[in-house]
Amino acid sequence: MRSNRSRATRRSFLKAAGFAGGMAALPTWFVEQRLDAADAEPPKSANDKPNVALIGCGGRGRTDAHEASKYCNIVAVCDVYDPHAQGASMEFGGAKPYHDFRNVLERDDVPIIINATPDHWHTLVNLSALKAGKDIYSEKPLTLTIDEGKRVVEAVKKTGRILQTGTQQRSDVNFHLAAELVRNNRLGKLREVTVILPAGLKGGPFATKPVPEALDWDFWLGQTPKVDFVTERGDFRFRYWYEYSAGTMTDWGAHHNDIVQWALGMDDSGPVTIEGKPTSDLVPGGYTAYSEYHIDYTYANGVRSHVATTTDDMWTGAPVHKGPGTEHNGIKFVGDDGWIWVTRGKIEASKPEILHDPLPSDAVRLQVSRDHKANFFECVRTRKQPICPAEVGHRSASVCHLGAISTRLNRKLQWDPQREQFVNDAEADMWIAREQRKPWTYESLLG
Repeated sequence: MRSNRSRATRRSFLKAAGFAGGMAALPTWFVEQRLDAADAEPPKSANDKPNVALIGCGGRGRTDAHEASKYCNIVAVCDVYDPHAQGASMEFGGAKPYHDFRNVLERDDVPIIINATPDHWHTLVNLSALKAGKDIYSEKPLTLTIDEGKRVVEAVKKTGRILQTGTQQRSDVNFHLAAELVRNNRLGKLREVTVILPAGLKGGPFATKPVPEALDWDFWLGQTPKVDFVTERGDFRFRYWYEYSAGTMTDWGAHHNDIVQWALGMDDSGPVTIEGKPTSDLVPGGYTAYSEYHIDYTYANGVRSHVATTTDDMWTGAPVHKGPGTEHNGIKFVGDDGWIWVTRGKIEASKPEILHDPLPSDAVRLQVSRDHKANFFECVRTRKQPICPAEVGHRSASVCHLGAISTRLNRKLQWDPQREQFVNDAEADMWIAREQRKPWTYESLLG
């Protein structure tokens, strides 16, 4: 008979996961499996917490730091826009503000960083932190280019540091359940996957403006081309400029394509063909990342993954669940024996038994994390690999980069996931890396 404590734990877990009060019911066998997995417990006192520095103090960075603060002391904050650093300093109890991340990395009393910079700064900060001996929680997408990912993976192997990629859907109950069921052939032979992403911003042309006095614009641009300041390049809108990101493809796509790779057992691989096309035009003088697109991926096992921005609810054949920032957003796995539709806060299947029948005792069990930050800090303590290590983050980001490259070239590409090169395609290979603007280069920053 289950103890009162066990029942209370189960209720607490369901409530924390957002499934209490008549929302989607998780199968009991799956709940039990996750309850059996140990989470890191928050330290009992501040003296037991490691010191952490936040690099990149925008909205997402502060959210990361608040989530991490149960397990650490935020003692330093850094941003090239001084009001962000000063605001974060006040928000986190007087944490010392910095302008240059390199000064943060010099601190011997800070063994961990949270990297929440814009995407084009992720790799140079991460490589510098690894060289300085720091463990890293890095926002997604892990990289700006495929070449950057290969460098980060190699640096993590060389230094032995812990790096967790912030693709937190692997720590979400619904996505874990969907991936584990697909991996164990609950849908029969998997035929195709459909990934629905929200459309990005489309607009322009934009007027240049004077650089805000408190912003180090040249530092913010970093390795990317020198351009005049426009307001629309800042805040969250940086994602819609190809110089710094690749729109919703590397934003939401980094999350959903990561789950597809997980479900397919392709964490160390990727697709073999990619065919992308834009479905809307760029506005001259405006955002440079396509806001709408359709990309078809084919994996070596024959599974096809369709990634698209769409407002057509019939695209999935399953209900599309709308919510703030997640309209028409999710993943549908389709096999010979049915389908699973999963999005944040919801999982559905073509038949109830697909979700609720227990897997056999010899089933493939995926790594369990009930809290992405807790998993990271537990792995820092134990030196075990986190649920989204560098290789996983690199491969998931690579899927997005491949899609963006194919879309910009507007043609089909052949990819060798072992060699991480295009097949007999010198033009496409030129997109694997990008030219870095001096002095923000590997040589200047890493020696």
